[in-house]
Amino acid sequence: MGKTNDAVTLADVARAAGVSIATASKALNGKTVVREATRRHVEEVARSLAFTPNPFARALNSSITGTIGVLTADLANRFVVPILLGVEDAFGADSTSVILTDARNDSIRESHQLRTLMAKRVDGIVVLGDSDTSRPSITDQVTVPVAYAFAASQDPEDSSFTTDNSQGTDLAIDHLVSRGRRRIVAISGDPTFSAAVERLTGATQAMQRHGLQLVGGENLYGDWSEDWGRQCVHALVEAGLHFDAIFCASDQIARGAIEQLRDENLRVPEDVAVVGYDNWELFSVHSRPPITTIDMNLQELGRAVARELIDAIKGQPHPGVHRVPVRLIPRASTTRL
Repeated sequence: MGKTNDAVTLADVARAAGVSIATASKALNGKTVVREATRRHVEEVARSLAFTPNPFARALNSSITGTIGVLTADLANRFVVPILLGVEDAFGADSTSVILTDARNDSIRESHQLRTLMAKRVDGIVVLGDSDTSRPSITDQVTVPVAYAFAASQDPEDSSFTTDNSQGTDLAIDHLVSRGRRRIVAISGDPTFSAAVERLTGATQAMQRHGLQLVGGENLYGDWSEDWGRQCVHALVEAGLHFDAIFCASDQIARGAIEQLRDENLRVPEDVAVVGYDNWELFSVHSRPPITTIDMNLQELGRAVARELIDAIKGQPHPGVHRVPVRLIPRASTTRL
């Protein structure tokens, strides 16, 4: 009696095809060193025998393990989780396993985590920053493709994915202008962060495009806090400046600004409309009134960087900095919905 289908081995396929076990293995694993006619013949024999490859043996004999490493700068950072969800979503659809590591903003720990990922034979690595300020490249330290998410690599030859702050400020200012607002203030955060500079610069340029200038100047930098939003609004009112809208570079700043406007007996949005940034629902949804804001579309950013890494593993990388589109979420701080 012959073997059952479950018992068919690679040796059986090789014997039936009249080739060596090594050639049969290469043919069934898509190796290009095997002639096309031989590969087709071995595949036909394998199908006729209902041969099912052993996944463990395949993994040992293949340079592709179906495993991806994700190196985070700070796993506790609020921007990281939605990006990770997008990464996992894309890799999950491709039947790829993900190994997650956390460098905790420590360069020594990062080097250790990289060695660990390489020891596990990952096919590629996603480097996930905790802010959108660019970071040093680690691509030359490893032998697999690397893609960067949120914080772009400082090497222009790397593939990096970050959010489009320029588009975000255009959406915010256009939204305010479309509601008849002309005297607009822009309040930004810590200028050591790229986002703070890009969002204030973008607001200035968007205003110029409408033939307008920012009220209060183009240098309102502080920190990413409600206190800074309060302080700035109070100073503007004390200076006797008249304004009918505020663009804030974060939802934290925006909620502080709204609270101070209330204390100054200015109504939102009737007297002053307010737009925030980040769509951090702890602040944007639970503010009084809820804040119109820019959503950075972080899950899509995660999916985009995962798709890039899949392409890079296939030998089709797309170097450069890729800006993922953002979107405006309208709420009651700019219009009565």
